Amino acid sequence: MILSMTGYGKAVAELPGKKVYVEIKSLNSKSLDLAVKMPTAYREKEMEMRAELAAMLVRGKVDVMIWIEKNGAGTGAINAEAFKAYCEQIGNLSKELSLPLPTDWFQTVLRLPEVLNATDSGQLDDDEWRAVHEAVRRAADELTSFRRQEGVALEAKFREKVANISSYLAAVEPYEKERVQRIRQRIEDALDKALDVDYDKNRLEQELIYYIEKLDINEEKQRLTNHLRYFIDTLEGDAGQGKKLGFIAQEMGREINTLGSKSNHAEMQNLVVRMKDELEQIKEQVLNVM
Repeated sequence: MILSMTGYGKAVAELPGKKVYVEIKSLNSKSLDLAVKMPTAYREKEMEMRAELAAMLVRGKVDVMIWIEKNGAGTGAINAEAFKAYCEQIGNLSKELSLPLPTDWFQTVLRLPEVLNATDSGQLDDDEWRAVHEAVRRAADELTSFRRQEGVALEAKFREKVANISSYLAAVEPYEKERVQRIRQRIEDALDKALDVDYDKNRLEQELIYYIEKLDINEEKQRLTNHLRYFIDTLEGDAGQGKKLGFIAQEMGREINTLGSKSNHAEMQNLVVRMKDELEQIKEQVLNVM
C-alpha cells in the first residue's frame, strides 16, 4: 500500500492556564525536509522530537508548528516593555488606519507573543512536556492517517492510468500487419515509378525483410507489458516505494517512445500519443508518493 507525502495533522495539549497547539503539514520532497517552530521553553527537546518525527514520517517537506495559547487562569508575570510596545504600535495603527482602539486593552495585548511570561525557574516541567509530546505524536498519527487516505486515492488513479496504457497497447496490434503491408507496397510502388530497369526481386525481398525487422515492436510491447505489471506489483507492496515507482515510470516512457519512433503508422502514432498522456499523469502523481 502506498502513502502520499501530502498530509495534515493537528492536536491540542490541555494544561493548567494554557493550551499548547501542535500542527504538522507535509508536502512532497525528494527526502525528509523537517522545519520546526516551537516556543523557547521546549527547545531542549527539539532534537529528540526531530528524531522521532523523522522515523515516523520518513519523507516529505514537513513543517511543525507548536504554539501556546494562555487562557489567563495561570500565574505569570507581565513583560511591561513588550506590553508598552504593543500598546504604542496598536495606537499608531489606529490613527494611521482610522480604526477604533480595543475596548479591552488588557485582554487584547496579553494574548500577544512574549507579553505574559511564566514565573517559574525556566526549567521545562516533565508533566508539561509529556502532554506536549503526546500531542505531537497525535498530530503525527493524524498526518499519517491523512497520507494513507491520499495514498488510496493515488493508487486508484495509478491503476486507472496503467489500465488505459494497457488498453492502448492492445489496440496497436490490429495495425501491425496492415503497417507491414503498407510499407512493402509503398517501397515497391516507389521503385516501379523511379526505376526504368528491372531489379532483383529476391534481393528486394531480402532488403524488405531486413527493413521490416528493424521496425518490429514485439520486444517493446513485451517490455512495456512487464513494466506495467511490475508497477502494479510495486503498488501492492510495502509503503515507501515512491522512488521505485518513478524509476519504473521512466522505463515505461522509454518503451513508449521507441514504439512511437518505430510505428510509421498514423493510427499507431495516435495510440502512442495517448499512452504518453497517461504516463505523464502517472509521473506527476508519483512525485507525491512517499
